[in-house]
Amino acid sequence: MMDIFELKAQGYSIRKIAAMTGHSRNTIRKYLRAKEIPKRKPVPPRPSKLDPYKALIKHLVLEKGIDNCEVLLRKLREQGYTGGKSILKDYVRSLRPPKEPPAVMRYETPPGDLAQVDFGVCKYRDATGAVKHVYCFVMTLCYSRELYVEFVPRADLETFIRCQIRAFEHFGGVPRRILYDNAKVVRLGTDAAGRPIWHPVLLDLAKVLGFLPAVCRPRRAETKGKVESGIKYVKRNFWPGREFVDLDDLNRQALAWCWEVGQRRHGTTGQRPCDLRREEQLQPLPEPARLASFLVARRRVQRDGFVA
Repeated sequence: MMDIFELKAQGYSIRKIAAMTGHSRNTIRKYLRAKEIPKRKPVPPRPSKLDPYKALIKHLVLEKGIDNCEVLLRKLREQGYTGGKSILKDYVRSLRPPKEPPAVMRYETPPGDLAQVDFGVCKYRDATGAVKHVYCFVMTLCYSRELYVEFVPRADLETFIRCQIRAFEHFGGVPRRILYDNAKVVRLGTDAAGRPIWHPVLLDLAKVLGFLPAVCRPRRAETKGKVESGIKYVKRNFWPGREFVDLDDLNRQALAWCWEVGQRRHGTTGQRPCDLRREEQLQPLPEPARLASFLVARRRVQRDGFVA
């Protein structure tokens, strides 16, 4: 609108200014008579496809703790939402508390060299409303980032060993090294030279399968950050809102989810785990007979003849 005042100062008539600017003569007069340059009125925000679902999103994010946009998008689609993911991410970002993660050094390993293993805990409410939990076993191939996830009722030694064998069968081979935390099912202590005293059952498994066990630094979970990230990914992407009949049903869903995320482009590598998986140089599995003793669940018979 500054052009109107400049043209008027140059001596042009209202009719001529209207012809030159394309505005009506009444509009030209209104601006010339105004004591100051009129300001554009704020435009009210346009309605969004997300508006009807914002109360539900707040409930899921703030009360249920579900802030993963892929999970939220899936739930909104079930309610009839037809909008996109970007507007959902922008809105959810405003509901999340700011994060300031500590800086850590990332390291990569060659194909087939290393896998990381850990347990997590996932809580849920059963049909009676009681809070219960299951353990989540996760193994991550460090080069390809491919995941194996299994839910189990306990995290004892026998379960730990069987989960590893099923993970190796899922991957079709064994890495050269496995990185663990400092749990008692992994190592019993440290010798005089500061070397780990491995649990004998785990050491037997390592000898049969041909891998070298290793432990991360105490109280430094980031040294096995890839599997830590995998557990967080399970808890934020797979677990929220998950419904299941029993552990068999839950583990069928978990394997299907592992296959699904293996098709997605990884944020760090920029490639799909299923593509990098073809480059993993895993050692072949031994004959099933050599693993049979590890798959037997042992129970102590009590004096009264009952077995736990």
